[in-house]
Amino acid sequence: MPGLINTSNPEICSPPRDVLYDDGTHARALLGFIVLSMDLVMEENIFRLCPEGVGPSVTRLDSTSDCNLATLAAQIDGMAQAASILQPQARPAVVCYACTSGSIVIGEDRVCDEIRRGAPWAKPSTLVTGAVNGLRRVGAHKIVVATPYLDEINAAESVFLQQKGFDVLDIQGLNVADNEAMGRIKTSFIRDFALSIDQPDADAIFVSCGGIRTIDVLQEIEDTAGKPVISSNQAMMWDCLRRAGIEDKIEGYGQLFQLDWGQSL
Repeated sequence: MPGLINTSNPEICSPPRDVLYDDGTHARALLGFIVLSMDLVMEENIFRLCPEGVGPSVTRLDSTSDCNLATLAAQIDGMAQAASILQPQARPAVVCYACTSGSIVIGEDRVCDEIRRGAPWAKPSTLVTGAVNGLRRVGAHKIVVATPYLDEINAAESVFLQQKGFDVLDIQGLNVADNEAMGRIKTSFIRDFALSIDQPDADAIFVSCGGIRTIDVLQEIEDTAGKPVISSNQAMMWDCLRRAGIEDKIEGYGQLFQLDWGQSL
């Protein structure tokens, strides 16, 4: 038939060999992440924060450029399918939905139910679960929150954090409604914005959103503020690694990465 390659070639004959295998790039753990299709930042951050021997596997969830309550809620539709194609043979120890605001709007339990449906072998989690655990692990009660979001999302996040037991002294957003644009916010602006909302009574600063480049300046924010700084991607990676039994301390990304998972989580 036209277009088909003739594969019959008697001159090519590969002899049998005893192929040697090892545990691959994920000898210590394999982690799975469901990332928004419009996100410019998350995937690079995941690979950067994975220590040697930990293999990250990433799939993308179809998303629009618009970031609002309605578009975030719609992301649940493809969650189980996205989880199911994350290395189903190697089977990640943890599968995490890597969106802060989406985790809040949809709800942690509902997200985890859908991940279980697609990847029943994995421990399901969400980014905001990691953020909450990170805030608790550094002993934060009173917090200030910096986000790039619209205020309709900030209002939902404030209620969520209060329900988790935090005293939200202030939450401020940048009113950026475009997921792609979030990834282009200057790191110096993120740093200055986070520091500008700090208050003396705040135990920690939470810079919320997986789509902004906070980890590039996180250590600088923490050193300047003199208190713990939790960012979405830092806390998600710390939490997922600890769930998988990886206790490595990683320098340069805040004091959270010097801590184990803790008995209270």
